[in-house]
Formats: sequence, structure tokens, C-alpha cells
Amino acid sequence: MDALPDMQDCIDACTNCHQACLQTALTHCLRVGGRHVEPDHFRLMMDCAAICELSANLQLSGSPYAPRLCALCADICHDCAVSCAELDGMEECARACEACEHSCRRMAA
Repeated sequence: MDALPDMQDCIDACTNCHQACLQTALTHCLRVGGRHVEPDHFRLMMDCAAICELSANLQLSGSPYAPRLCALCADICHDCAVSCAELDGMEECARACEACEHSCRRMAA
């Protein structure tokens, strides 16, 4: 069974956000240090990467829990986008989080 177009867009947004958060945290943030590796920010980025990956997986499997998880994913993506926007060099990650937030809110509705 193929995913519906809106669901496929959400899966793609979640996958992109997972990659952006994980890669940015483990390359850019660790290299720059300072506020980029403060526990609250760094933990949020790792949480965002993890929930985005799980959200994509649940959607791909057709899980009945996917819409509820998408709602939580949207909240975490929002917080991560805000946190990233406050730091230098985090624009791509913030954009990925915002796109995932919007897509997940549509799927959760």
C-alpha cells in the first residue's frame, strides 16, 4: 500500500528533519561548542532527531498511533526550531524543523 500524498510529504519532512538534526548536532554543534552544546539545546536536537525518525517509521508501517505521535513530533520540532534559530549556523536545521512541524500538524489533525 502506497502512502497518501500528504503522508508521503510528512514522511519526507520527518526523514529530512531527522537527518538535519542529527547531522547538525554531531558535526556543527560539537565543532562550534559553547551554547551549541549546552545540555538543553543538544538534548532537544537529539530528541527531535529521534522522534522524527520514529514518526516516519510509524507512518510507513500504517500504525494507528502515527497521528498522535505526529502531534508530539510537531511540538518537539517547534521547540527545536526556536532553539536553533537563536544560534549561529543553525538555519538549515531550523528550516527542516519548521517544515516537519507544519507537516506533522496536518497529519495529526
